[in-house]
Amino acid sequence: MSEATSAPIMDNEHVKAFLSILQEHRPIDAQDFLSTLRDVSAMERQLNAAVIELTAMRRELGEMREAQNHPVRTALQNAITALETKINDLRERLNTLKSGIIEGCKNAVAVFKEKGAAALNGIMNFFRVKDTLQNMRKDMIGAVNAAERSIAKIEAVSTEYHEVGRHIKNIGRAMSGKELIEDAKPVGRIAKAAQAPQKLRKAVASGAVKGVDKAIGKLNRMEAKQAEKKPSILKNLNDLKEKAAQEKRDIPERPARQREASL
Repeated sequence: MSEATSAPIMDNEHVKAFLSILQEHRPIDAQDFLSTLRDVSAMERQLNAAVIELTAMRRELGEMREAQNHPVRTALQNAITALETKINDLRERLNTLKSGIIEGCKNAVAVFKEKGAAALNGIMNFFRVKDTLQNMRKDMIGAVNAAERSIAKIEAVSTEYHEVGRHIKNIGRAMSGKELIEDAKPVGRIAKAAQAPQKLRKAVASGAVKGVDKAIGKLNRMEAKQAEKKPSILKNLNDLKEKAAQEKRDIPERPARQREASL
């Protein structure tokens, strides 16, 4: 992680300089761009919160006495470690996205300083981050689906485990003439602990999908607004050319004798 991407994107010097240009010259809506930056920051905060939650899971697992010798303990530890790896991978992707935005801002500011406001007509060409966002979205949807399958599987196994326990207990109760147990126990503490990493994985991935969708939507809107402005810019140039040509036609031509005298 570079120093530029480790800091909040809103604090980056190139981003601040670009926002200042947007607010003054408005080639695109500064609020749309600012809102996109806020979406990126929100995803970053969510990932930081997930890391804190993972730490709490590890601590809770260590404190669960019934899990100390339970066969699911190792699986739980592995699930937490795997989720930690996934979150770190997503953070790297987010850093790549931040780097792309920062580089776009840096290049746009440099071109603006060199060529002036006219260089801002194709401002969105500096921000080639949509592929990164779309790839993130695809991967996060896959993570949501995988987490949902894991949660359902753990719940099914837990239900089956408690159902078998209920049948065994009822055999003994029937033999002693006691009333049978009708309902199996709900998902136990161990099963809930096993589901926790997958529920967190689902929450993180779902949040990332929402954030990415918002960012893509705003990028599309900014590109559309820029496209709308291009015809008007071309029209203005054509109008200026036509005006210059008309002014040239309006200049009265000197008589032939006067032209010859001037020679």
